[in-house]
This record gives sequence, C-alpha cells and structure tokens, in this order.
Amino acid sequence: MRKIDDLSFEDLKDEMFIINEPKFKAGQIFDWIHKKTVDSFDEMTNISQKTRAELSKEYEFTHAVIELKLESKLDETKKYVIKLEDGNIIESVFLKYKFGNTACISSQVGCMMGCHFCASTKRGFTRNLSAAEMLKQIYLIQKDTNEKISNVVIMGSGEPLENFDNVVRFLNIINDERGQNISMRKITLSTSGIVPNIYRLADVNLPITLAVSLHAPTQEKREQIMPIAKKYKVTDILNACDYYLKTTGRRLTFEYIMIMGFNDSREDAENLSRLLKNKLANINLIPCNYIKEAGIKPSADADIMKFKKVLADNGINATIRRELGSDINAACGQLRNDLLKM
Repeated sequence: MRKIDDLSFEDLKDEMFIINEPKFKAGQIFDWIHKKTVDSFDEMTNISQKTRAELSKEYEFTHAVIELKLESKLDETKKYVIKLEDGNIIESVFLKYKFGNTACISSQVGCMMGCHFCASTKRGFTRNLSAAEMLKQIYLIQKDTNEKISNVVIMGSGEPLENFDNVVRFLNIINDERGQNISMRKITLSTSGIVPNIYRLADVNLPITLAVSLHAPTQEKREQIMPIAKKYKVTDILNACDYYLKTTGRRLTFEYIMIMGFNDSREDAENLSRLLKNKLANINLIPCNYIKEAGIKPSADADIMKFKKVLADNGINATIRRELGSDINAACGQLRNDLLKM
C-alpha cells in the first residue's frame, strides 16, 4: 500500500484524479498531513467519511515512535531514538539556539561511508529513509517539545547525497508553504563529498546551505580517516563546490573535525589555508567526539584557538562549533550503537 505522507502536493493532486476525487481535496489532505501533522485519516474532520474510507483503501501513513528520549542537564538539547515501522532505529536531535529551534535529522539507517571519527558508520549501512521518514522526525520532535522547528540540518546518520531523490523530495515538502513552510535558506545538508551528486544538487538549484565534510587539509590525510576520499579527490570536490556556488549563489561551509595529534597542527592550518584560499566559504571547526571504538580524542581548546588564528591570519573565515548535549551522547550514532549492543 502506498504511503500518503510521502507524496508532494503535486503528487496528491494527481492521486485525487486517479481516485475520482476533486483536486481541491489535495490541499485539504496536504494541510492535515504536513501542517497539522496528523497520523490517520480519521483525524481529517473536514473530509467526508466516504472519501476517508476510499483513501484508507489505497493509502496508509508512515508510522514511527519515539523509543527513547534523553534530555541534557547542561542545555536544552534533546536526543531521540526513533523506532521505524520495520523495527530499525534512527537518531534525531533537538537543539535550541537564540536564532530558533533546530532539528538534526538522519537520512539513512546507518551509514556506508566508514569515516573513522563517526559513530554512525560503526554498525554499517541498512537502508535509505523515505522522505516521509525524514519528515516524521521533525513532526515527532515538534509534538514532543510543543515547539516549532525553524531550522533543519541533515547531519544525522547517513550520507544524504547517497539518498538523493528522497532527500530532494523531503526538501520540497518541508519547504512547501501549505505545510511546515521551513525556508530552504534555513536548511543545511552535510555531505562527505559525493561529487556527481553535488553537481546534481546544484542543478536542482534549491537555495539550501551545503556543508562539505573536509576534515583534513591534504588528500593523503583525508584518505586516512575517510575511505570515500579514495574515490573522490579533494580537488574534484572543490571543483564541484565551485560549480555549486556559481549555480546557486549560495556560499558553502566546510566542516573540519579537529582530532588531537592528527590534523590540528600549525602546518595543518597553513595547508588548509592554501587549499581554501579565495573560496567564498566558512570553515566550521568541530571538536571531534570521543569515539571509543576509534580511539580518537578531540583537540585541546587551546590548540583549536591557535588553529583558528592561523586561518584568520591567512584571510580564512572560521568559526568554532559550540558543543551541545555532550552529556547525552548527542552526536548521532553514539546512542544507537549502545542500544544495538544491548
């Protein structure tokens, strides 16, 4: 049976024609699903019982439940383990900032990228998430917190550009003014650098922020911690980023995980400065999470500040990401891994 909450507004209009219902009902149904975020046809009180009965014969809703919630004692961060219909579990995070509430969502169950510093990949890859399963994470968080999500980051488990079609469908639905109406400019997609799909994303021309996980200043070092680097070279990624900037007009973010004793020296900072010279981008310096499976530790605060100063002296704009939810394993993958071991 088809999932009705996986359909865009245009899809719904086409479906109304197929089941001999007037097209205006597509707007009513879309409003119930993606604005009021109901979970059943019975809740659609302005839709006739006859139509609801017909809909339930053809379609069903995507169901997911909050299996576990952890709340930080340090800030207002909330970490969710969400159980999907097939029993798989994913993680989502609610982050509260002065500029609004952010949902960090997953795009896949597990991850195939194999990055050494990331907990999400340690249990391997299971499957892609549907657009509805990505939307569901936001809807569940809003219902639980009773707060509106204004910003979305697709930075949870998985590589979004390996789930390209579903992610683009998600972006269009979450942005639709008839639903949540979250601005594309308040959505960030993080990728490890799937070069062909960076070009595809540019050509779709959605004004989201693209965050590229660079994490090393040279090709050689990147290959040591990111297996995908052997397939897509740094120079190819930067060429794709130039195309993305030229096509969309949106400046990029380069993410740089800071790992003690590996990529946090002055030489690393100088190499990174040369690599990104004259790029219209911001460098996001991220103290890595301690991943016991990988045996890596975050750089010392003093070393991160020195690293940032070298970048600034070379004309590179950099910020240091503020860590939230550190007491509840808010980094995606950590909690899921612990639960799967039980």
